[in-house]
Amino acid sequence: MAGIYIHIPFCKQACHYCNFHFSTSLKYKDELIAAICKEIELRKDYLETQQIETIYFGGGTPSLLTEQDLAKVMTSLSKHFSWKKDAEITLEANPDDIDQNNLNSFKSLGINRLSIGIQSFFDIDLLYMNRVHSAIEAETCVKLAQDTGFENISIDLIYGSPTTTNEHWQQNLDRAIAMDIPHISSYCLTVEPNTPLQKMIKKGQSAIPNSDTGAHQFDMLIQSLQQSGYEHYEISNFAKARKYAVHNTNYWRGKSYLGLGPAAHSYNKDSRASNIANNNIYSKSINEGLVALIYDKLTRKDKYNETIMTGLRTMWGVDVDDLCQIDKSFGTQIAADIQKYLDSGEIKLIDNHYIISQQAKHFADRIAMELFIID
Repeated sequence: MAGIYIHIPFCKQACHYCNFHFSTSLKYKDELIAAICKEIELRKDYLETQQIETIYFGGGTPSLLTEQDLAKVMTSLSKHFSWKKDAEITLEANPDDIDQNNLNSFKSLGINRLSIGIQSFFDIDLLYMNRVHSAIEAETCVKLAQDTGFENISIDLIYGSPTTTNEHWQQNLDRAIAMDIPHISSYCLTVEPNTPLQKMIKKGQSAIPNSDTGAHQFDMLIQSLQQSGYEHYEISNFAKARKYAVHNTNYWRGKSYLGLGPAAHSYNKDSRASNIANNNIYSKSINEGLVALIYDKLTRKDKYNETIMTGLRTMWGVDVDDLCQIDKSFGTQIAADIQKYLDSGEIKLIDNHYIISQQAKHFADRIAMELFIID
């Protein structure tokens, strides 16, 4: 089984914290959609004969596309790939784009999962982040999607903002729980290079996000959601009734995927490839029958490090058998390097899986990097 990711690089305006590839101009949208459809044809053999398990429209803001735009991409995909009848087909959507007509269009195209960029149910946070939607839209869009028959819904929430008090953060969590949303992804606000937020901080126009506040709100997040029946199955992701994000879970568990569109990444177990993050160059190269991308062959060391990094972030942990399949010596390697974390209780060995403990989840990425093989 494999997945397909389609990067739609358009947004109405730039969120202050975002460092993803996008454009706020829709002038060349039609040309880019045509290029994505052409790339589908050019790369139809990348996944060989694997059946598609997931399709994910990300961005950017895929909900900016018209029904005709989405239909063109879905039609192109169906010509060159086959997918399971119950395949997870996700579309990222902003609350201000969710209305009855759009929801009906999504359903008619086979989209069965929505990932909605709520971020906060408070206007003070949304204004600080430069989000387009309002707090009212953040609440009403979920109910509208549920009433339209979308049962598989995820929302994004951001904590650690200078505008987000602990009281407001708890109310954000309480509202999401009360709305019976099956999946919640939640991220701490970080200051990424070359973003408007970084520039605002340099100019003294914004406070620096407080790491202690972010850590405390992460603990609040875990406690509130777990008490309400959510599984903390990945550091930033929580799900009820096994409503895991299949597409993202497959990333963490090392399944192959094809990335389409500018700045999209692909992975086939032996290599990674990333499309150029430039809309014009991307479209031009596709029209010439080429794909402008950077290709990286993965070494045994790369595969080991990636397995450690992704595995420790999940509740399933790092499967020692997976490491041994890369190289038989890696089972011995990890056993020696990880012993101090077993002794400290930060990691537990359960059924041949190394699983990070509750108290160490704040430091999962740091621990993973300390376990990397470094040349």
